[in-house]
Amino acid sequence: MRKIHVIGIGAGDPDQLTLQAVRALRDTDVFFVLDKGEVTADLVRLRRDILRTHLPAGGYRVVQARDPERDRAATGAAYSPAVGQWRGARAGVYERLIAEELGDDATGAFLVWGDPALYDSTLGILQEVLARGSVAFTYDVVPGISSVSALAARHRTGLNRIARPVQITTGRRLAEGFPEGVDDVVVMLDAHRTFRRYADQDIDIYWGAYLGTPDELLASGPIAETAPRIERLRAEARERKGWIMDTYLLRRRPKG
Repeated sequence: MRKIHVIGIGAGDPDQLTLQAVRALRDTDVFFVLDKGEVTADLVRLRRDILRTHLPAGGYRVVQARDPERDRAATGAAYSPAVGQWRGARAGVYERLIAEELGDDATGAFLVWGDPALYDSTLGILQEVLARGSVAFTYDVVPGISSVSALAARHRTGLNRIARPVQITTGRRLAEGFPEGVDDVVVMLDAHRTFRRYADQDIDIYWGAYLGTPDELLASGPIAETAPRIERLRAEARERKGWIMDTYLLRRRPKG
């Protein structure tokens, strides 16, 4: 029976891997990597750097495949169908890779940024591949350090305050309004700088981009003062690299 490890590899720093993750790496024969093209070639390089850091040379193979294109312009009612089509296309790529590149008794692995349980599609897609019934395998999951954990650590702050909840959401959801009854909100997948909508409120922002990599950027402070700086840093970085991954925490200040 083929076996798959789904390994959380942290936000980019090879030192963020857990000992469990390193053991899973050393148990793997074939690593599957999806290539998003030249613009995000850094992401493939970072994965290879992690392998070189933790594994002896020559004991494994890396198989790359092109990631299917996704309609990122879809909004409203069209958003969920667009994501569903992309996930179906990606499931087809996974299915082919496992069937063609992994022997019947071999072990493969997908290296997942951050933690596989937090805003990542790998687990759902593997379940879809199994449901199709054309290729059989077992899989396990190794948790990783998410960008959320890395963000809090780099800013030396907690995610929640005493007896208060914290909510993790997306920029798309934040655009609909600040969550009810929550004063600490972590925002991921925000391509539209939604934090700007709250620049007139008593909120502090803790922002980070390329967390755990040599290109890491950090900014924090009252959102009215810090938002312009974040926008400038973000624009410069995107112009320089062609892509950006950022995460931030919004924290309402206590009243009175």
